[in-house]
Amino acid sequence: MTDLLYQTDSYLKTFNAVVTHVGEDGRIALDRSAFYPGGGGQPCDYGELTSGEQRWQVPKVMKEGATLWHALQAAAPPAVGQPVNARLDWARRFQLMRTHTAMHILCGVVWRNYGASVTGGNMQPLRGRMDFEFETMRAELVQEIEQKINAEVAAEREVRVNILPRAEAFQIPDLIRTKINLLPEGITEVRTVEIVGLDLQADGGTHVANTAEVGEIRVVDYKSKGRINKRIVVEIDG
Repeated sequence: MTDLLYQTDSYLKTFNAVVTHVGEDGRIALDRSAFYPGGGGQPCDYGELTSGEQRWQVPKVMKEGATLWHALQAAAPPAVGQPVNARLDWARRFQLMRTHTAMHILCGVVWRNYGASVTGGNMQPLRGRMDFEFETMRAELVQEIEQKINAEVAAEREVRVNILPRAEAFQIPDLIRTKINLLPEGITEVRTVEIVGLDLQADGGTHVANTAEVGEIRVVDYKSKGRINKRIVVEIDG
């Protein structure tokens, strides 16, 4: 089992850990990790590990059960029991944190003001797309949405992360729209991300601590993906 440091501290850039497993393909598991493995539309983190004079690039991270696996760009991985120092590609991680929070701002505004549910989404650093249950989408509506989401950025809303017992999380009505009811029975705790006064969702990704950190959000495209499925694409400045 890997201690998932990113769940409680998205701003952790470096950490020390010990290798617990080495896979046949050279990937390794650590006793603790701040690398986000990807999920919920957010890509995994990149970074590097060092131990003495040795250095390994980490181009991919994946989660299998309770274990986080780190792929390495090297012929010889560190040994089980070897201590390592880890450093995230922070510039990329922070861009993804800002982008993910921008997606929650967009989701919160569309739900609050128009009652439209999310049907899908994806992101890369500084760019993301989200699909909603809109029957119609026009330029005037998109412009209105852009104004409203940037008003939430300017409002400097706090972003809070909590880890709740499953039963308590199920008592929050709005979490149902994020398909919390599809969580496997074995998951006893639910991590929530709240933009105070705007949005509350079950979410495992990394976020900034305040909407002001996101920066200006621009709607750069919108299109129909079906009769009641409309896509909005946003970008934020680097």
